[in-house]
Amino acid sequence: MTRRHYPVPLHEAAEEAPTLARLAQLARESGERLKAIEPLIPAPLRPAVRPGPIEGTGWCLLVDGSAAAAKLRQLLPLFQDKLNSRGWQVTSIRLKVGSHQR
Repeated sequence: MTRRHYPVPLHEAAEEAPTLARLAQLARESGERLKAIEPLIPAPLRPAVRPGPIEGTGWCLLVDGSAAAAKLRQLLPLFQDKLNSRGWQVTSIRLKVGSHQR
């Protein structure tokens, strides 16, 4: 392996490192999943939701605040049905509550 002493674009680095390539692919897929369910999320809550990690058939949504998480918890079955209908095998969706630093 040759060591470089100049900056490399992320996509190029990902192509050369299988672990980084897999991580980048999972991040893209998580964003695509969020886009798929976005119409099901009430408009005022959308800014409070970000895509989180994918772990096997589970997925995590990062949510700002417990009030938003409480409402989203009611919608999880709809989210899961939507994702499964789009071809993703999702057996569980977790919500991780925190606050987003903007």
